[in-house]
Amino acid sequence: MTEEIEEMGPVDYVVVEWVGTEPTGEAIPHLVELAESGLIRILDLAFITKDAEGNVAELEIANLGGGEFAVLEGVTSGLLAEDDHNEAASALENGTSAAILVYENRWAAPFAAAVRRSGAQLVATGRIPVEHLLETLDARED
Repeated sequence: MTEEIEEMGPVDYVVVEWVGTEPTGEAIPHLVELAESGLIRILDLAFITKDAEGNVAELEIANLGGGEFAVLEGVTSGLLAEDDHNEAASALENGTSAAILVYENRWAAPFAAAVRRSGAQLVATGRIPVEHLLETLDARED
């Protein structure tokens, strides 16, 4: 198990919010394609809802509308717990639903493993929102 972990790529999570009570499923084929191509490995996935009063509940994949979701049934490692759902929900507006996705960046695994073997460690990570990138590039053109 330790050797497998040492060979893993970076693990990230995302929380994606939808206005209303359920996601549409439009993004599911793209997520499946990323996993099937080996770019990512889905470690855990949960859907939650936050009602108008701020109460949080898990949405069962089997109860989500549309057949797109069926492929995701059983995709869980047990990493996400109720406290993770509540923490993710703190970023949500009332009356919304969300997907919480934990995934391994398999494309980066060889690099990450080599970095660890060399004695280095990751000390910071971040993400630049596309809107910020565009604003920066637009400002440079002026």
